[in-house]
Amino acid sequence: MCGIVGAVAERNIVPILVEGLRRLEYRGYDSAGVAVVQEDQSIGLCRTVGKVAELEEKLQANPLSGRIGVAHTRWATHGGVTEENAHPHLSGDRVAVIHNGIIENFQPIKDGLIKKGYEFSSETDTEAAAHLVHDYLKQGLDLVEAVTQSVAQFQGAYALLVVDSEDPERIVVSRVASPLVIGLGLGENFVASGVPALLPVTQRFIYLEQGDIAEIRRDKVTIFDADGNEVEREVHETQWDTEAAEKGPYRHYMLKEIFEQPSALADTLYGRVANQQVVPESLGPRAKDLLDEVENIHIIACGTSYHAGCVGKYWIESLAGLPCQVEIASEYRYRKVVVPPKTLFVTLSQSGETADTLEALRIAKESGYLGTLTICNSAHSSMVRESDLVMMTQAGPEIGVASTKAFTTQLLSVLLVTLMLARHRGLDKAREKEFVAHLTHAAVACDQALQMNDQLQELAEDFAEKHHTLFLGRGPMWPIAMEGALKLKEISYIHAEAYAAGELKHGPLALIDEEMPVVVVAPNNDLLDKLKSNMQVVRARGGQLIVFADKEAGIKTEPGMKVVEMPHADRLIAPIVYTIPLQLLSYHVAVLKGTDVDQPRNLAKSVTVE
Repeated sequence: MCGIVGAVAERNIVPILVEGLRRLEYRGYDSAGVAVVQEDQSIGLCRTVGKVAELEEKLQANPLSGRIGVAHTRWATHGGVTEENAHPHLSGDRVAVIHNGIIENFQPIKDGLIKKGYEFSSETDTEAAAHLVHDYLKQGLDLVEAVTQSVAQFQGAYALLVVDSEDPERIVVSRVASPLVIGLGLGENFVASGVPALLPVTQRFIYLEQGDIAEIRRDKVTIFDADGNEVEREVHETQWDTEAAEKGPYRHYMLKEIFEQPSALADTLYGRVANQQVVPESLGPRAKDLLDEVENIHIIACGTSYHAGCVGKYWIESLAGLPCQVEIASEYRYRKVVVPPKTLFVTLSQSGETADTLEALRIAKESGYLGTLTICNSAHSSMVRESDLVMMTQAGPEIGVASTKAFTTQLLSVLLVTLMLARHRGLDKAREKEFVAHLTHAAVACDQALQMNDQLQELAEDFAEKHHTLFLGRGPMWPIAMEGALKLKEISYIHAEAYAAGELKHGPLALIDEEMPVVVVAPNNDLLDKLKSNMQVVRARGGQLIVFADKEAGIKTEPGMKVVEMPHADRLIAPIVYTIPLQLLSYHVAVLKGTDVDQPRNLAKSVTVE
């Protein structure tokens, strides 16, 4: 997702805008820009293709100064990666606009504006928004009215910031689906697409709701809802600080976040178990009544979160005895879904703003589900606000685009919910205590897995010159293999696929040769013997196996097979523990290949467009 920052103050806000963009770099982008209203009321504009550092260099050569302005990092959708397509976009010398998301019907709007004499210098949908607001201002409308009239014509998901040089005391913003947060200062106020951008200047935030339009002045914020009524939105104080969003001694955010997983898991567990039992009330006041009635589960998610949902299916059906269906949100929302009676609808999302998952939640609320539950890492996100029940993952800020601690805390959260469901379906107390004991050991087991870092750094050399990798797993380790393959392809750009190991003879075996590493996750569980047979099939065809195996699994290194010995972990928490070395392996391969680990090409942290 693109990054948005805006500020109105009594001081030069250019350094604030640029620093805000720097703190949003983790979202992924290909160009950056800033626009401010200068002392003579002209709009100063600076844009560049590339990183925020290049924008800073350009600003040092040609400084801008102003007390109101907006800044943006763009991830290309409409039009290529060029300076002309970079934000902000201007209309004449009066209006500056930045925009996240997509205005789906921009072409007819653009055609109408061209007929009125407007000229376009970019290929973007955003420039149409700038000219449309300008056109309404020319007709004598106030800036808030001009923005209101403009967004009423838009179809799609977007966040929009508008500045008028002839009215240089306010920024007007609009939010539909794409998130916006207002930061409250002393005699100055700010707006951004994410909290990290504003942590250096405030810890007090207002999260805008769907359809809100807000007027932001130095000394006042006025918010109007989707019906045009002036409303009050709650002010939140975040516990995040600037240190939490810094790399510290680590080379990359991703490595820092991998090593934060034991503490993140402990934080996620805190308050959810007591007296060796899970605490269903931690989901919210309606939890007990809803969980008593649940007879089916639908889990909807995207990307890494989808993999967490797939593991959850194994847990929910085996431990709670409930039918569970897992589906990719972008598919779910465009097909006719049959909702069984008393079905709980569960969304998984790191940001809580993922466009497809959020829209699926909104569809579900009109589709006859028993209730909705979201498992999320962002306390004030749209999914959290719009769900009946909530499980916060407590991962803290995750800056690297490739999700690590958000994923493992999602797994732990799904497991907690599974045990809550199982208890409501008669789980024996002694069995529950046993399961809770394993949960409390997860952080320790993951810390033990992190001690393998040096070994995995050395192993990464086996992958650095490879072009393809196959990942294999069985049972709940199959989705972990999927997640391992995703991590490798995301940050190292090595093509990787994951298969259920039993499917080898149904196609993937044709790919096996000495140039394709085959990574296997092999905990000591009921499927181990079956998995050993699958590995022999690979070896017989010259494949090079790298096996992550429980030290009690009885698998040893031999020609054609390297065994990475894993600390013993109960099969219940094995999916969480085995995720750690796969993350570290992908990280070290990417470092060897020299890729941009924290900001892999073409990817964004929070996907708020379809």
